[in-house]
Amino acid sequence: MTTDLRPVPGADLRPAPGPGGALDRVVRAGLVRTGPDGERCDLCAAPVPSDHRHLLDESNDALLCLCRACALLFDRDAAARGHYRLVPQRRLRVADLDRDGSDPRALGIPVGLAFVIPGDGGEVRARYPSPIGATRWELEPAAWRRLVARAPMLAGLAPRVEALLANTARGRREFWIVPIDDCYRLVAIVRHTWTGLSGGGRVWPAVDDFFAALPDRSRRGSPLGRAGSPGAAGD
Repeated sequence: MTTDLRPVPGADLRPAPGPGGALDRVVRAGLVRTGPDGERCDLCAAPVPSDHRHLLDESNDALLCLCRACALLFDRDAAARGHYRLVPQRRLRVADLDRDGSDPRALGIPVGLAFVIPGDGGEVRARYPSPIGATRWELEPAAWRRLVARAPMLAGLAPRVEALLANTARGRREFWIVPIDDCYRLVAIVRHTWTGLSGGGRVWPAVDDFFAALPDRSRRGSPLGRAGSPGAAGD
């Protein structure tokens, strides 16, 4: 796909693995459905607010829901002990890529919606939302280096917990640095709203709403909360 959500040549059509835990449930279900007592912290079982944060458990590449007390604890690197990473809250527009007039495919982005998550050793994981979930495609290392050269701020992405999120579908041109839970929330939105062979009439308005809300979320530094929940900005 270049402007829609159909598979691209060379894409691995199996849903990409991880993160599991909190957002694995979201990706499978499309929406989080909570019981009468609401959601609970995956670490201490305390109730969590709707705008709760997430923690990456590196041992199994799972995202965990956090109450405010646990989020404050893991906001200090020492608390992680090399095992956990608190998912950041920043959302930044990448203006250098917004202004770039070249075809997004020349930047290594062959799809209208895509996100790229860098690793610790310079490797990257490339995914795009699709009706079957987070579908992977191979991003050439040279293509990622071209992106970083055109937008040096990408070199500062927090490995494994921040992503470059690109929206070049239907004439749009938006590039954002976002927390990885935003990316998987968008995956859940696409899966939940997609109907029929072409997507139907709900998927693109939902995607537009997600991106329209990002500027406000970037100002507020709002954590993700329940992915796909009504009224929110929506592997």
